[in-house]
Amino acid sequence: MTHPEYIDLPPLMSAHGTVRLPGSKSISNRVLLLAALSTGVTMVRDLLHSDDTERMLEGLQALGVAVESQGNNVLRQCSGQAYKVTGCGGDFPVKEASLFLGNAGTAFRPLTAALALSGGSYQLSGVARMHERPIGDLVNALRMLGANIDYLGNEGFPPLQISPPSPQSSPLKGEGVVSVRGDVSSQFLTALLMALPLLNREVTVEVVGELISKPYIEITLAMMARFGVAVRRDGWRSFTVAEGSRYASPGEIYVEGDASSASYFLAAGLIGGGPVRVEGVGRSSIQGDVRFAEELEKMGAQISMGDNWIEARAPLDGKLQAIDLDCNHIPDAAMTLAVVALFAEGTTILRNIASWRVKETDRIAAMAAELRKVGATVEEGADFIRITPPPSALDSALHPSPFTLHGSIDTYDDHRMAMCFSLAAFGAGIRINDPKCVAKTFPEYFSAFASVTQSVPVIAIDGPSASGKGTVAQRVADQLGFHYLDSGALYRLLAMAAERDGVALDDESALSELASGIKIVFKGEQIWLDGVLAGDELRGEACAAAASKVAGLPMVRQALLNKQHAFRRRPGLVTDGRDMGSVVFPDAALKIFLTASASARAERRYKQLKEKGMDANMLDLLQDIRTRDERDIQRSAAPLQQYPDAILLDTTTLTIGQAVEFVLNGYQCKAP
Repeated sequence: MTHPEYIDLPPLMSAHGTVRLPGSKSISNRVLLLAALSTGVTMVRDLLHSDDTERMLEGLQALGVAVESQGNNVLRQCSGQAYKVTGCGGDFPVKEASLFLGNAGTAFRPLTAALALSGGSYQLSGVARMHERPIGDLVNALRMLGANIDYLGNEGFPPLQISPPSPQSSPLKGEGVVSVRGDVSSQFLTALLMALPLLNREVTVEVVGELISKPYIEITLAMMARFGVAVRRDGWRSFTVAEGSRYASPGEIYVEGDASSASYFLAAGLIGGGPVRVEGVGRSSIQGDVRFAEELEKMGAQISMGDNWIEARAPLDGKLQAIDLDCNHIPDAAMTLAVVALFAEGTTILRNIASWRVKETDRIAAMAAELRKVGATVEEGADFIRITPPPSALDSALHPSPFTLHGSIDTYDDHRMAMCFSLAAFGAGIRINDPKCVAKTFPEYFSAFASVTQSVPVIAIDGPSASGKGTVAQRVADQLGFHYLDSGALYRLLAMAAERDGVALDDESALSELASGIKIVFKGEQIWLDGVLAGDELRGEACAAAASKVAGLPMVRQALLNKQHAFRRRPGLVTDGRDMGSVVFPDAALKIFLTASASARAERRYKQLKEKGMDANMLDLLQDIRTRDERDIQRSAAPLQQYPDAILLDTTTLTIGQAVEFVLNGYQCKAP
């Protein structure tokens, strides 16, 4: 299967609907490993199907653990998988193996600890980024427990070689106490706690420094308890696993929906009006990221919550407020707040996010770089990010003017970067590179996002020259209160600019460069080119003929494409041209192919020119129209033709008013 290199998200108008969340990645991989370490058979339901869980499943199977897929859980109307795991009681059947664990930290760190205390010989590796993610603090703690671990690359980083302890090594040094740093990754503590029952003696883990991402430790403790191991704790300072602790299967366990993934949809409800409801997490969730909803409330969101659902709406006044937040309690979901900050009034500061630096990418640096692409002012530090939205976004949080996007949004092979920046489409159309990276936790994310978002509507009216499409489009736009784009005027303006600057009409490269740089503004019936009001020559036959020539050049059409997309703004757009519904706005809510006989079009053009006091010859106009029709139909770049999803409107015998009424009625039937 091939994956697209990018995905284009159109400007979004609103958001409402319901999303059933996939299973939590954090819970899924914890449950799989605990089921494998238990005695008995565990039926795991609603397991997340993603790259990270696939790596854990592959690892367990390579270690000889019996894992059988039971298919989707159709009865719960959830896409989660069901698996039957036959536990090995902490004694992996395969004593020598090489495991490739991709970039799955929730698989790599816990498996490192479990295998280091199991007495086998194992090599653990991952993708290049995994080999840049620190693991030294975990390895040091495991060595204190007598583990024999060697680095195969850089000191303190994967890949690792785990070997059976030497006869001289102590199974546990000191007084049954080991220490681990808590300020780099909570996964180190999670990995240690989950593996300690394999030692069959009491061990206390002391946390050095402030423990970050505390909610994930709560998940670990809750899951261990479900499998029969209760951990004694002294606040967040130390944790003790008693001698004789053994994992036992609970028989059946359900995986909660992913609370981090809920953040994107709740944020969409806030920015896009809502209500947007997520199902699978709620007030009874064990995941700390459900508190993301509380932070949205501070920004103005209206939040409702049940035991297994959360719903978000926009503020009553439509205005979002910036916040200054310590994010230790929602480390992953806090990334979503960084993009929501684009729509808030004021400067948002997210603090205590040092863990972002050692995730799938350096998320502080990546977030800062991509936010700047949409015009935000960003300051980053070792453990914070400060975001001031672009001025154009402050007109209204719910109805912002478009952002200025400089380039595509890069995702750094980080699923959360891709999902976070989908929200920026509420400000402007966004191109997101490498969208397949969402497979790490939410393979169907973009489909789910599309199911609850509504794009800014477009009415595309295409047709041949002088068919009246411009007049009809302008009047439809006026009646609906939509923006209007005369795409033909763009090519006419380019032709005028080419004449002004001495650029030949067949110099495709020079014309495309000129097209990228010209400034075009529509104000009612007035059109401005580089700050100068365009005169009657814009509608003259010579300008029209020149425009038809340059419009056939592929590089020119591509250069003007972004300018055309920028006109798509709330509350909607009516546009006319030759390929508006086929190439420029293929997702238009209504597509009309407006035409008339050549003689009728020539007669209309003749009357227009005469009303303006300009010379005109009926026969010459008719011949010119036929010539342009032939050229437009035959050109290789976006030839003039009626596409199957466009409605034919022949106006030969219709008045302008009748044509306008036809389009308005058609939009009323199809309006989103």
